[in-house]
Amino acid sequence: MKVFLDLMWFFKQEKRAYLVGIGVLLLVAFLQTIPPKIIGLVVDLIKNNSITSTSLLKYIGILLLVGFSMYILRYYWRIMIFGSAVKLSRLLRDMLYEHFTKMSQAFYQKKRIGDLMAHATNDISAVQQTAGSGILTLVDSLATGGFVIIAMAFTISWKLTLIALIPMPFMAILTSWYGTLLHKRFHHAQEAFSSLNDKTQESITGIKVIKTFGQEKEDIEDFQQLSKDVVEKNISVAKIDSLFDPTISIIVGISFFLSVTFGAKEVIEGDLTLGQLVSFTSYLGLLIWPMLAFGWLFNIVERGRASYDRITNLLSEKIDISEAKDALDKVPSGDIEYALQSFRYPNEVEPVLKDIYFSLKRGETLGIVGKTGSGKTTLLKLLIREFEGYNGNICFGGEPLQHYKMDSLRKVIGYVPQDHFLFSSSIKENISFANPNASKEEIEEAAKTAHIHKDILQFTEGYDTVVGERGVSLSGGQKQRISIARAILMDAEVLILDDSLSAVDAQTEEKILKALKENREEKTTLITAHRLSAIQHANLILVLEEGRIIQRGTHTELMDHDGWYKDMYLRQQLEELVEHGG
Repeated sequence: MKVFLDLMWFFKQEKRAYLVGIGVLLLVAFLQTIPPKIIGLVVDLIKNNSITSTSLLKYIGILLLVGFSMYILRYYWRIMIFGSAVKLSRLLRDMLYEHFTKMSQAFYQKKRIGDLMAHATNDISAVQQTAGSGILTLVDSLATGGFVIIAMAFTISWKLTLIALIPMPFMAILTSWYGTLLHKRFHHAQEAFSSLNDKTQESITGIKVIKTFGQEKEDIEDFQQLSKDVVEKNISVAKIDSLFDPTISIIVGISFFLSVTFGAKEVIEGDLTLGQLVSFTSYLGLLIWPMLAFGWLFNIVERGRASYDRITNLLSEKIDISEAKDALDKVPSGDIEYALQSFRYPNEVEPVLKDIYFSLKRGETLGIVGKTGSGKTTLLKLLIREFEGYNGNICFGGEPLQHYKMDSLRKVIGYVPQDHFLFSSSIKENISFANPNASKEEIEEAAKTAHIHKDILQFTEGYDTVVGERGVSLSGGQKQRISIARAILMDAEVLILDDSLSAVDAQTEEKILKALKENREEKTTLITAHRLSAIQHANLILVLEEGRIIQRGTHTELMDHDGWYKDMYLRQQLEELVEHGG
């Protein structure tokens, strides 16, 4: 029952709804004790041949009134209790989503997407069930059981009541033990479902790769194995779950046996009337629901506790990149300066960046080149605070990045990552993602700058064309250029192109860079590229190798000295000549 204490913050928040709902439930539980009493009275009247049409109609009227009142009251407690449980579901879902948006990239490298989705769906549903059906079964079983036992003891026979309740402690002990086992097994079942969820998401996302390498059979086998594990874990839960009803049925059966045996004896001896025994057995019938509900309660509560534990564990994950309480609420502007001694990724030993020192004036262009894995992307991600924990300082407009509010910093940075992500919406909505109020003319102008406008007009629906999930209906070059148009429309102080021209040909690349230069006067641009022609116009070019700057300067300065840059540039020029010559 610990989960109810854990959820006390919500129950206090919705105390009016829960108090009204519980109050109505108590009234319904009380009303349920009236029909058995009336049945007993009618039986005695019939036995004594004293029943009349008037008295019979009176009792029928009372039963109809009680039945109609219970119908209305049950409608209201459902709205109050189940409605509040739905609010809890929405609240937890919002909390999780907000938490996800605050977490850094390091968090998503540790967590599986399928597992996070399972937390936001299955686990929240289990907690909602606890706050709804759990509260219902708890209150209803205790209230109905309490009122029925009071009615049995005080209106019929307290001795017979005690005899009927003899088996109850055994039920309490057994259901508590089942509940402990259920909690452990349900925890494992939820983890298995998370793994299956993750596998499904991963396989659907990577279906092209799976088909290309002919791994459908192996992927299906992996899925079937995980699915089998989910079934086995849930069967282990069901094995414990299935013990509740038989146990309760046996307890109820024993109670009935004891009641009828000793009750009949008291009727024969004249201590009870036949009507009272009928009422007593009717009351005992009413006790079946509280007993079954009690077993069901353990099932709901243990599932909810396991799921709530998983949710709270996730919400307790520390936000490793946060803003200071006195962070500057102003838009940064000015020069960018790196004074970085070293940076290593979380849980890594070797630094990926070492001794990075440079200054870039406002309006200048920085080109960053180097071998794959040399640290180009990492250097840029530090500027948008996707990672932290470095030794040194990165300043923007004379202030360290940590001094600015996150929103203020990211408002002035347009970022086009290597992995181009497009939403399942229209091309127009994808381009205007960061500026939803942009006019049609502004969207088209950004598309023209990114040299994707003509391609879009060739689509049947033009800018209203809906692209598939992650933009699968577009070519790699088209996705890149739409991503560039999205960043251009921000008209940001700083534009970051992280190897964002790799899927376009050299001519298109040249046109895009020329358009950017014309449209971004007095604005800073940072470009990483493997094709050196993309950065030869930069005011400063850095050559990285194993996280260190091994060369720096303009294109002309670097070509005047032997080194990696000159060798690579000449090699690429030769390759281009050979290609055109072919």
